[in-house]
Amino acid sequence: MHEHIRHRCVRLGKLLVETGETVRVLAKMTGYSKSTVHKDLTERLQLVNEELAKEVREILAYHKSVRHLRGGEATRRKWQSQKNQ
Repeated sequence: MHEHIRHRCVRLGKLLVETGETVRVLAKMTGYSKSTVHKDLTERLQLVNEELAKEVREILAYHKSVRHLRGGEATRRKWQSQKNQ
């Protein structure tokens, strides 16, 4: 793995731990694609920094456990805004 990829993985992992944001938000913040951010956090980071990867896995697992709630809330807001127009 190239050195710049290693640094990117660690930087993304630390950013996720600090902010707790979703992969989509991290991708927008950093300018990388969602696929790149997700692959860096789930696959590559484990090879670079095992401890940080463990923290990242816990945060990503939490995001996965509440994604149905976020989706439902987004749909509710969508219908509310259409109703108010």
